[in-house]
Amino acid sequence: MRLSIGIVGLPNVGKSTLFHALTKKQVNIANYPFCTIDPNVGVVAVPDERLLRLANLSNSAKVVPAIVEFVDIAGLVRGAYKGEGLGNQFLSHVRDVAAIIEVLRVFPSEEIIHVENSVDPLRDMDIINMELILKDVETIEKRLGKAEGEARTGKKELVKQFEVLKEVHKTLQEGRRALVFKDEPIIKELQLLTAKPVIYLLNGKAEDVSEELRSVITKEGSGYIVLNVVEDVDFSPLIQEAYRILNLISFFTTGEDETRSWTIVRGAKAPEAAGAIHSDFEKKFIRAEVIATETLLFTKGWSDARSKGSIRLEGRDYVVNEGDVMVIRHG
Repeated sequence: MRLSIGIVGLPNVGKSTLFHALTKKQVNIANYPFCTIDPNVGVVAVPDERLLRLANLSNSAKVVPAIVEFVDIAGLVRGAYKGEGLGNQFLSHVRDVAAIIEVLRVFPSEEIIHVENSVDPLRDMDIINMELILKDVETIEKRLGKAEGEARTGKKELVKQFEVLKEVHKTLQEGRRALVFKDEPIIKELQLLTAKPVIYLLNGKAEDVSEELRSVITKEGSGYIVLNVVEDVDFSPLIQEAYRILNLISFFTTGEDETRSWTIVRGAKAPEAAGAIHSDFEKKFIRAEVIATETLLFTKGWSDARSKGSIRLEGRDYVVNEGDVMVIRHG
């Protein structure tokens, strides 16, 4: 599956610096607003030491990690929802990602300009979230009129759709995000910005982060990571947090040709996992040979694992576990 995450925030909070550190891709980093006009896209391998251990066991010719696509999006300012700054251009790019990393500046500095002229992450958080909310209100209001007419037909699904839209509209007008409605079909269709999970990246040091800020984020139900995007070199926690908030897990395939990591939603069954490898495999799924990574690594390889009875045969109802190694049998 394609995992795309947008990096957003006010101008000059460290978005492009984070993107560069993650992807090692040169982008235009400058000490002024709107230096990123078009979204920069970079692909990052998901770090997983299990992958190399499995490749060594299988003597694989190729190792293929799972990937995350990061999109560095132009800085957001007050009024973006109605076109201020780079406004609508910014918001259109956010629609296409699965989750949002919201960069909040917590580090003090007199040298780096802040678009609001002071460092206040709670204020910045409110600005960004309100712009996303206001844009979603606009999106919902455009759809409500049509939905009301459709609901008059009496069709259950159309009546339900109208009711959901009204409830989401009320939620947004109260200044709350629409995350609790993320699984509703009409909300998926509209790609609401506030229905996307958020990770707050607090750019600075732990001592720069107030307890109030931590409390507000926790109460919202979002995740957060404290990183100094200039000094820190390990960004694995950020990718791990992305997997957590998106409810994703990894499974593996391994052999002499290649060892590969695959990403699926937690709770997916074996045919869905097969479909991540190739769509035909899901349709023609017969069964899967399954073994936990650590169990396989404890053996001398597939033949040894089979001889010890460690490999299970699983059918269509098997729910894939984090770290499963699978061989898919299909028609």
